[in-house]
Amino acid sequence: MPLRILYVAPLESGGTCLYRYHALERLGQSILPFDISRYTPSGRIVNALRERFPVGPLISRINADLVATVRRELPEVVWLDKPTLLTPETIHSIRQTGALTVCYLQDNPFGPRNDGCWLQFYRIFKLLDLHCLLRTADIPRYQQWGLNFIKVQLSYDPAQHFPPPEGWTDKDRDREVSYIGSPYEDRPQFLRQLIEVHKLPVTISGPRWEKFLRADEYQRYLRGGMLKDAAYREGIWKSRINLAFLTHLNQEDVAHKAFEIAACQGFLLALRTAGHRLCFEEGKEAEFFSSVEECAAKIRYYLGHPTEREAIARRGCERARLCGHDNDSQLAQVMQRLEQMRGNLTPSNEEENTSLPLSQNMNLEKEVPS
Repeated sequence: MPLRILYVAPLESGGTCLYRYHALERLGQSILPFDISRYTPSGRIVNALRERFPVGPLISRINADLVATVRRELPEVVWLDKPTLLTPETIHSIRQTGALTVCYLQDNPFGPRNDGCWLQFYRIFKLLDLHCLLRTADIPRYQQWGLNFIKVQLSYDPAQHFPPPEGWTDKDRDREVSYIGSPYEDRPQFLRQLIEVHKLPVTISGPRWEKFLRADEYQRYLRGGMLKDAAYREGIWKSRINLAFLTHLNQEDVAHKAFEIAACQGFLLALRTAGHRLCFEEGKEAEFFSSVEECAAKIRYYLGHPTEREAIARRGCERARLCGHDNDSQLAQVMQRLEQMRGNLTPSNEEENTSLPLSQNMNLEKEVPS
């Protein structure tokens, strides 16, 4: 039986939150949107202040409107995608209606990345009923805190990430080596070495690169800004080799992009990690590198061996599909857990389930980053 879910997230075009929203629709759930992006301040400075200091009037309206929506719609589940603007009072009000709260985070509030946006999240996360964990590093933390969680995988959206039309070949590809993404960590230096030292034809697309490249480099390396939806998918299709890295400060096991590239039947050349090797067989379904030199060598080899490259890309795509690396398969596991939790919420134990995280929150407050 479908659950009535209020989905609280920035539901902007091209965003992964919107992809998950539609995945839950495809799973037959009754979804109501609460689009946080409607509350984004128009001024850049005010928006930056709200990110760093989500308190007072900067977030009061969004919290009041959410509580009013929950009381009016009476959802069974309130799905919170990166809830950085909600207060403990709001979570208490939601739970008083009997709704379960679910937290889904692609970013890591407990790692060394220090985004600076987690002030309110640190106050509410122990009050939530179910956490979707996407990285192995989080498991011992949540076990220590005694919080209810389910381990899921970063995943691609099957409605957005799929193979190119039949008969697509290198004649349709005008990007030799491609990186589509952000300039996190050592990626600017890594790609600069591929281009300048190893003389490889690398094309970059993505936001904020103007902050990390010289003006002349930006003109030579960049092709387009941030690619979304069809433009992102076609960027993968048009690339003979697609690079994927990890955000180490986010303590990632695998690159989200790795699944999207494979699902688009792109040739995946990713950083060699235990997580990537678990998801794709090296040399058969994807290729990996541990250094810029190894990356450069594999680029040269596979640019010169298109038949081998095409076969690996096809097998990688099949692996992503058959192993459930898509949003629908991953979120179906979450829905199954939620249905079990709803079945266990009887009048006799509902109060106990509500009060337990509050006591944990008091006992473990010192372990939360300030």
